[in-house]
Amino acid sequence: MADRRISLDRAGYGLLSRTLAECGRDAATGELRVSGKPGGAFHLRGGLVVAVESPGAPGPEALLLRSGRISGEQWDTLLREPGAGRWPETGLVAHGYAGAAQLRVVRMMALQDAVFAVVAGRVDGVEPLAERSGSGSGPVAPVAIGESPLRLLQEATRKLTALAALPCPVLPDRERPLPAPGTDADDPRVPPARRELLTHADGRRTARDLAFTTGRGLYPVTVELARMLAEGLLRCEDTTPAVLPFPVRTPPSGALSPVRQDRPAPPEAAVRLDEPVPTAEPRPPEPPRPQRPRQPESPESSRPPHRPSKLPRREPGASGITETLAAKRDASWKGFFRLRHRLWSPDSGT
Repeated sequence: MADRRISLDRAGYGLLSRTLAECGRDAATGELRVSGKPGGAFHLRGGLVVAVESPGAPGPEALLLRSGRISGEQWDTLLREPGAGRWPETGLVAHGYAGAAQLRVVRMMALQDAVFAVVAGRVDGVEPLAERSGSGSGPVAPVAIGESPLRLLQEATRKLTALAALPCPVLPDRERPLPAPGTDADDPRVPPARRELLTHADGRRTARDLAFTTGRGLYPVTVELARMLAEGLLRCEDTTPAVLPFPVRTPPSGALSPVRQDRPAPPEAAVRLDEPVPTAEPRPPEPPRPQRPRQPESPESSRPPHRPSKLPRREPGASGITETLAAKRDASWKGFFRLRHRLWSPDSGT
C-alpha cells in the first residue's frame, strides 16, 4: 500500500514566510517568484498580495472557461473589444455572462488555490523582490483589495492540516484515482459534482488535472477526492513494485543434448527421467568429542628435541655374502637365498 501521509515542507515554508513578512513590513510592490514544485509568483502592492499565479492551480480564466460559465467564442469576442485587456471584466458584466460579485469570488478563489498549491508542494527557493520589481506585464486578474501575505499562508496551512486529518488524504499532484469496481458514474443517486469527477477520473489524472478539466477550485476538488476514496467510490492503484522471485532458467522441452556416438555412455550411468532420484539418508550427527584439558607446559617440554648421533658405516664384506658366493662357481644371489631358506629334514639327509 502506498504511503499517503501528508507533511509540510518546513524549510521551504519558513523561507517563504520570512520573505513575505519582510515584504509586508517594507510595504514592497512587485513580483516575488517561488521556485519548486509547482512553484509560482506572488504579486504584491504596498506589502499586500493582490494575485498569485501557479501552474499547480487553475487561474480565473480557466475557472470561467472550463466550468462552462462562458464559451470560448464568447471569450474571444470579449477580448477583441477595445480596452478589454487580458481580463475583460467590464464586458463580462455588460453582456450578462457573469456578475461583479461572481467575478470577485472567482479571482479570490484562484488566488487562494494558488497559495495552497505552493504550500502543499515543495519550495526550493525564493528570488529577491528587487530583481523582479517593475518587470513583466503584471497579474492577469488582481483583486481590488490585497490580502495579508501571512494570513494567506496561515489559511493554506490550515487547509493542508484539515486535508491530512481525513481518512484517505491526498495531495493535489500525487494520487491518480479511478472509479472503484461497481461504481456507476450515471447513477442518479450520486451528486452531479461527484458524477463529473467519476467521469474524468481514469487513473491518469491527479486532483490538479481534474481541477483544470472541470474548472473547479483545486482545494474543493482535492477534498472531494479524499472523501470519495474513503467512501469506496474511487480507488488508487498501488504503484509500489512487487518483489519478483529470483529468475531461474530452465531448458525447453526436447532440447537435451544428444549423446556422442563415438563414446557411448555405460549402462550404469543411464538414469531414467521418470524415476525419482534416490537421495542418501541423512547421517546422524556425531557426538562431540570430549576435549582433554591442556596441561601446563613444564620446563623440560620447552627444551629442544634430542637428536641421536650418526651411526657408523659398516665395512664391505662384513656380512660374508661375497665370500660365500665366491666359493661356488655358478653362485648367484638367488642361489644364496635358496640355500639360506632350505629346511633340513631327516628323509633328505641334508
